[in-house]
Amino acid sequence: MLKDLFNRRRQYVTVGTGEETAPEARQPRPAEERDVPKGLVQKCEGCGALLLAKELQKHLYTCPECNYHFRIGARTRIEITVDEGSFQEMDGGLTSTNPLGFPQYEEKLEAAMRATGLLEGVLTGEALLDGVPIVVGAMEPGFMMGSMGSAVGERIARAMERAAESKRPLVLFTASGGARMQEGILSLMQMAKTSVALTRMHEARALFISVITHPTTGGVSASFASLGDVIVAEPGAMFGFAGRRVVEQTMRQSLPDDFQTAEFNLKHGMIDKVVHRKQMRQTLGALVRMHTARGWAHGE
Repeated sequence: MLKDLFNRRRQYVTVGTGEETAPEARQPRPAEERDVPKGLVQKCEGCGALLLAKELQKHLYTCPECNYHFRIGARTRIEITVDEGSFQEMDGGLTSTNPLGFPQYEEKLEAAMRATGLLEGVLTGEALLDGVPIVVGAMEPGFMMGSMGSAVGERIARAMERAAESKRPLVLFTASGGARMQEGILSLMQMAKTSVALTRMHEARALFISVITHPTTGGVSASFASLGDVIVAEPGAMFGFAGRRVVEQTMRQSLPDDFQTAEFNLKHGMIDKVVHRKQMRQTLGALVRMHTARGWAHGE
């Protein structure tokens, strides 16, 4: 046992320099590789820069060199947005079953729970943002790619109903591959359910801010994500219904390089603003304070 302990080797990950351009140059080249302890650095997918984990956290998981936005989990998303210690989770016990008897669905759910520490693909609750009471939610991209099943739809609908009843703003971060195919029509029904809940929010004059993160596609993009009173997005976030290849094959024409990015959607009037993650909390805080100050929720 002692021999095994002292002979145990540290885990390493091999990363390149990020200077490769031609397809053949993407093959590993020993002279340009570095071995670094796993978890200490991360390679930026945007520019290839090597970033220390602590430095990346300091920059809210965005690249200081090219502003590439790394994907982050729901808990981290809420932690960097709301006032410290103010978040209170709601409906955390709602989980999906396997109503259609889809093969190995339970195993996939269990694996997603272990990987994320969450019981479902969205985290919702109440919190303070710059001292203003809000309802907040964040979809978890690590949980079956944030796909919307019946439990996800129910959690989001309940958050909307809570916002309508309390007349508090709802801030919802989206990140989803769309409807969860393992639940079939029950998953697709969540599009209608959340849209109806938003109608009740509108009638109660409660503000809904939809925050688009990468990627937001499929049934989520075609329902509540597109129905915000204010829609903002992180730079480069993909926002659209069908994938690029499907659209090109259907239209039988090539699409722009920036098709479905946040910037493309802003240019074509689908969203209101592209906001860097470092300015997101400040921007959202200004919106909810303006909403409170103007008495929108009270019908004035």
